[in-house]
Amino acid sequence: MSPPVAPPGWSRWLVPPAALSVHLSIGQAYAWSVFKPPLESALGLSGTQSALPFQLGIVMLGLSAAFGGTLVERNGPRWAMTVALLCFSSGFLLSALGASLEQYWLIVLGYGFVGGIGLGIGYISPVSTLIKWFPDRPGTATGIAIMGFGGGALIASPWSARMLESFGSESSGIALAFLVHGLSYAVFMLLGVLLVRVPRTEKPVESGPSVLAGPQVSARQAIRTPQFWLLWIVLCMNVTAGIGILEKAAPMITDFFADTSTPVSVTAAAGFVALLSAANMAGRIGWSSTSDLIGRKNIYRVYLGVGAVMYALIALFGDSSKPLFVLCALVILSFYGGGFATVPAYLKDLFGTYQVGAIHGRLLTAWSTAGVLGPLIVNWIADRQEEAGRHGASLYGLSFVIMIGLLVVGFVANELVRPVDPRHHVPAPKEAARVERQQSESA
Repeated sequence: MSPPVAPPGWSRWLVPPAALSVHLSIGQAYAWSVFKPPLESALGLSGTQSALPFQLGIVMLGLSAAFGGTLVERNGPRWAMTVALLCFSSGFLLSALGASLEQYWLIVLGYGFVGGIGLGIGYISPVSTLIKWFPDRPGTATGIAIMGFGGGALIASPWSARMLESFGSESSGIALAFLVHGLSYAVFMLLGVLLVRVPRTEKPVESGPSVLAGPQVSARQAIRTPQFWLLWIVLCMNVTAGIGILEKAAPMITDFFADTSTPVSVTAAAGFVALLSAANMAGRIGWSSTSDLIGRKNIYRVYLGVGAVMYALIALFGDSSKPLFVLCALVILSFYGGGFATVPAYLKDLFGTYQVGAIHGRLLTAWSTAGVLGPLIVNWIADRQEEAGRHGASLYGLSFVIMIGLLVVGFVANELVRPVDPRHHVPAPKEAARVERQQSESA
């Protein structure tokens, strides 16, 4: 499938909606916590076990983005969005079969493995194209699209809760909810497949900057630089801190206030997940746009430094004030989303637009690591504390201290980022094309 080239007069503002149709769909992953309690009850799972499909999905997101990044660059966004549609929807259909048969391994295979591949390819499918369409505002452009991934749960969380109420929270009801998700998202993602285009020239904006302006580094060279691995640490630490709350959001807020005079209902917990999704989404466009004004390093100082303060406030005072708990969690999730939306522009600043999609795909292995690390820290510690007879907010105190430490590590890594040494640069556009041909032939 050759990349569809925009005809003369094509508006670049049609590309973000195409990206949004894919990202809003695959962003359902952030609503997984709504399915955790029903699955635990229907199939007799622990909190750690019920997190496995989500964790595997994030692992496969990073791995498929890393290994598929070069293919996405070569075949274009329409090919990538088609692959994402097929894998993501098929994952839900397999999960529906697994829930119907009460075979949990099929849910893990479908949602986690197959659906996770759709997550990864779908996530990176529009990034390089958006940066090429918007070389003058890369943070804003990627933020507009990637906010859809954060906002997916804003739709999916109440929608999933309502379906479970209507269909029932036993295995057959869960299966039907999965089936509806799979079919609905297939139709919605198809809109992006049909709408997306790539620019005809390297200057999509008249009198605007060239997409090849500044230093250009190939994906192969990028992973040999300290800048890549420092950003890997920055992203991993920021994602771990955010995903630790997000994956267990519904049961976490219920536990925090279970022993108070105003416990949190199931419906209110689902609403909290939706609020987190809104903060995640708003952070992706708000903070990434701000990074165009104050710079990428400065915005990551905010994400990591202020994020550590928010975690400390929850650990110390969260169980005594619902507004404080919710506010701090919303800020953390806005930083979590902002980190995702800002990192493509950070990569563009350091490595240029040449193969930035492939570099971004490789960097998302940090997300794979964080997708295991964050839920594992929170769920494993909570399970152990519960076995020891603790309950309420005490289930999470130790894990929050660990999150603060990880954010400090990310803050230090961000401070160490410097411009890429010129020896890693591709000399010129013509030379870049020659290097790309040689790499393709040797692949």
